[in-house]
Amino acid sequence: MGFLQMLYLSGMKLMCVLCCIILFSCKEVQKLHWPESTSTITGSEFYKQAAAMNWAARDSFAVKEILAGNVPGFLREFKPINVWVTDSATGKKINATYYVAPDYLSIGSNDDWARINISPKAAQQIADDFECFLPTRKMVDDIYNAAIVKLEPVPMYAFRDSTPTMWQHHLIIEGQRKGRSGLIAGIKKDVVISGKITRDGRADRVAIYGWHKLDGKPIQPLYTGHIYWWVDYSQGIRLVYRNIKVDGKWMDYIDVLKDKTLQRLLCNEAFCDYYRYSY
Repeated sequence: MGFLQMLYLSGMKLMCVLCCIILFSCKEVQKLHWPESTSTITGSEFYKQAAAMNWAARDSFAVKEILAGNVPGFLREFKPINVWVTDSATGKKINATYYVAPDYLSIGSNDDWARINISPKAAQQIADDFECFLPTRKMVDDIYNAAIVKLEPVPMYAFRDSTPTMWQHHLIIEGQRKGRSGLIAGIKKDVVISGKITRDGRADRVAIYGWHKLDGKPIQPLYTGHIYWWVDYSQGIRLVYRNIKVDGKWMDYIDVLKDKTLQRLLCNEAFCDYYRYSY
């Protein structure tokens, strides 16, 4: 083999290696179509204005800002969560990927933003508008396991449902995070969808779950004890893109949950038939 031919082949191998490095370093993301925000409300300004509001007024304020696209740029790129299940009838392994927000619902710009706490009714309105849904208990566990940044929960005990406490908790989390980026978990309980809601016996429930400690165990078991308008500093809203990729084909999450085999990709409860909040 001639020198030039050897040089050419070496160059081709080097290009292949570089291409592989690029492909594996650029993780797949799903970009949602958020409107371009014209709002001047930053994260800190949101909490200044919301400080004296009751929960309903704070909800309305948050929904208005988010539906207008006032979210930090990093929140717009959803991260993949890969799951699988074995079909008991055929023994076939079924792979699926769903896409989740890298952090909890927030308002503001990348330079001045803040996580917010809202009721499930407000969260559902936002999820519907952006073709998303809220996670199940199983999904919260899977998201925690996939997270790059895992932080120790910081419980607070006074004025849990006050707006200033919500702002303070956000600042505490940011002190823990220390600028690290990527899919984050362990910082909030999740508002989830659960079949337990309609079987609770009490009307207008909200289901919450999670807030994993560093040993992977959640502080909050699946719980439907609160009425829907109860919101405190610990409850976060994680949006999930409603289209799920199942063995390479896109499916709506409701169709996945209705299928007795596929529902186990997303749900590990006895009943997986509650799809969205509606009051």
